[in-house]
Amino acid sequence: MTTPTSIPASLDVAALQDLIGTGQAPRLIDVRTPAEFESAHIPGAYNVPLDLLREHRDELRAHLDEQVVLVCRSGQRAAQAEQALATAGLPNVRVLTGGINAWQAAHAPVTTGTPRWDLERQVRLVAGSIVLVAVLVSALVEPVKWVAAFIGAGLTVAALTNTCAMGMMLAKLPYNRGPRTTVDQVVRALATDQR
Repeated sequence: MTTPTSIPASLDVAALQDLIGTGQAPRLIDVRTPAEFESAHIPGAYNVPLDLLREHRDELRAHLDEQVVLVCRSGQRAAQAEQALATAGLPNVRVLTGGINAWQAAHAPVTTGTPRWDLERQVRLVAGSIVLVAVLVSALVEPVKWVAAFIGAGLTVAALTNTCAMGMMLAKLPYNRGPRTTVDQVVRALATDQR
């Protein structure tokens, strides 16, 4: 069993494609926001946003007793989800190396919907805009420069802790919610999918 502090087991795009092609597809759990999932996802994947997975990991664990591959944009949120599922005692969990970005770069099949900016791009836009405005305004009102310093400190903490408070806040905006995903919907979908 994997411990929460271990490096998550990974699976690259080619290996996942081979598993899918041989009919031994693992359960694909996409931990991005519903809006990100709606934009593009691997066919057959289930959307279980990271915060929902963390909150209901024990309940979900009962429906994930087989091979599971976690997917996010680049692999970071999937690694956090792997740690949450490992603490719930779920074996055989792997993270798709490079996430949906790597999957799309390999020209693997995706189901697409309404295009949206991913959270990382939104964080860069918001953080950059705040810093730019703070620097420009600080030419007139000097203490405003501390707003830019605060954003810089937040980005540094985000990098060191591999979390992002701004990303978590942006994920709650209606633009990023997409269709609402509940644990009941996920459990029903997992239970009715007879593999």
